[in-house]
Amino acid sequence: MRTLVTGAAGFVGSHVVEALEAAGHEVSGLDRRPGAGHSGEAPGERPGAGHSGEAPGGRPGTGHVVGDVRDAETLARSLRGVDAVVHQAAKVGIGLGIADMPEYASVNVYGTAVLLAAMAEHGVGRLVLASSMVVYGEGVYDCPRHGRVRPGPRAQPDLARGAFEPRCPYCGAEPSPVATDEDAPPEPRNAYATTKLAQEHLAANWARETGGTAIALRYHNVYGPRMPRDTPYSGVAAIFRSALESGRAPRVFEDGRQRRDFVHVRDVARANVLALGSGVPPAALTTCNVASGEPHTIGEMAAALAAAHGGPEPVTTSEYRLGDVRHIVAAAGRAARDLGFRAEIGFAEGMREFAVAPLG
Repeated sequence: MRTLVTGAAGFVGSHVVEALEAAGHEVSGLDRRPGAGHSGEAPGERPGAGHSGEAPGGRPGTGHVVGDVRDAETLARSLRGVDAVVHQAAKVGIGLGIADMPEYASVNVYGTAVLLAAMAEHGVGRLVLASSMVVYGEGVYDCPRHGRVRPGPRAQPDLARGAFEPRCPYCGAEPSPVATDEDAPPEPRNAYATTKLAQEHLAANWARETGGTAIALRYHNVYGPRMPRDTPYSGVAAIFRSALESGRAPRVFEDGRQRRDFVHVRDVARANVLALGSGVPPAALTTCNVASGEPHTIGEMAAALAAAHGGPEPVTTSEYRLGDVRHIVAAAGRAARDLGFRAEIGFAEGMREFAVAPLG
């Protein structure tokens, strides 16, 4: 299948390109950086928006096109002869403030709208979209009295006194976290999350109006080689790894007991390959969690990285960030059923590799 990967030079995108090529797909890339480099920097985090042109030796429909996903002329050139699009390009991270909102909306929402319009114009009928577990907000919980509940944002006074666990919104009891499936109502809590959910809605609109096939892969906490280094937009795994590389102890916020699902980037790339070839129904959006199915705490992840790297040991700080969620772990059944996807790289194996793998 002739496939265009947007964000092809980024952290996840570069692995997706490799996995698609290994599976026999004819792959072309679109990114604002020349060539399929592996620094891991996301397209939306670089200067030079709107630059378009071809990398040396590139040509429409093959190789790597340098350009912005928001530029219709670049897309027309990139989509020529293409059967499917794997849309990875995005501005990532939770955002540092209200001032970040325009750029998130421009790259993630407007960029996706321009891409989908171009796909419709050029008759490209298959889309795999990189979405995120952040669309859920806080995870799902069970309250002893009220059953399944979705706690609201945690209050600053509670966090300041070290009361990190969410409370039942009805009785104030401490509920138990459970796996979150794709039918959980979305509750995005930052600019990035809001734009990822908007991408899903736009993809659903496109699928209904064109009869196309759209699959949104809701990535959980992705880690692995080429992950961006310690920046305000990095994931916590890269922040801990960068600290260890500099001889500093990883600083674990809250009490370290926050639960997440850490999934290796090569498993994520393989999920994209499976999604591209899946038989999900057309004219609708299918959403799938992409996760390991094995939740671990942030403290466990920091300890595993430190042990594999040879120290120093993590320090739990009780610091917190307003807006962070406490627990979000995935129900992985739909991806297994609809895509045939199950993660293959276990937590211990993946963390041992990541502790010494090159970063972006």
